Amino acid sequence: MDKEDRILVEIDNLSKSYRRGDQTIPVLNDISLEIPERDFLALMGPSGSGKSTLLNLIAGLDRADSGIIRVAGVLITGLSEIELAHWRAQNVGFIFQFYNLIPVLTAFENVELPLLLTDLPKRARREHVKTALALVKLDDRMDHRPGQLSGGQQQRVAIARAVVTDPAILVADEPTGDLDRRSADDVLNLMERLTSDLGKTVIMVTHDPRAAERARTLKVLDKGILANASEAPLA
Repeated sequence: MDKEDRILVEIDNLSKSYRRGDQTIPVLNDISLEIPERDFLALMGPSGSGKSTLLNLIAGLDRADSGIIRVAGVLITGLSEIELAHWRAQNVGFIFQFYNLIPVLTAFENVELPLLLTDLPKRARREHVKTALALVKLDDRMDHRPGQLSGGQQQRVAIARAVVTDPAILVADEPTGDLDRRSADDVLNLMERLTSDLGKTVIMVTHDPRAAERARTLKVLDKGILANASEAPLA
């Protein structure tokens, strides 16, 4: 961690379990973790190890059983549902494996969606969308619908949608899982640029060791516990 990079995400003694009938299934056990600003963190581990659960907790999509999460000094584990939804809209951008674009909308309209929840006037929204699409080198495809774009282009539209509100954190769940190697490399190059050039903090869940190698930091979860990356199974 560079000296100028302060800690953005602080996780202390975090635990999470789910109910399945009469059973309690532990998913995360006493997780403590610090993530600095501008980090590109890869989370790896076997299926069912708790990677996506941890990602969802950091993003404010789920609630922990115990422990705390602070993001930029905000104790998000202490927010109400309404406060958490407002915080999430302002601070987190989401990137999914299967893009989650709306098929009937153009690339421009898909990227604009998060801005419709803000007070920005139409002209300002348009400028924000054009800037985001230019960032992912798709400003010449803004009038195309998802079905007219390749998988890699669709994921880049999804990244533009994630960054258009200028969030502090980008959470990516298997962002290269549905892409060929060349398209995956393009997406990973873009995510590296988001941290190095724009100062974003990227937290990525992946099963792909080649994708994880591109990250600045690697953490491995094994049976709900943060494990030593050299000792824990990765898939």
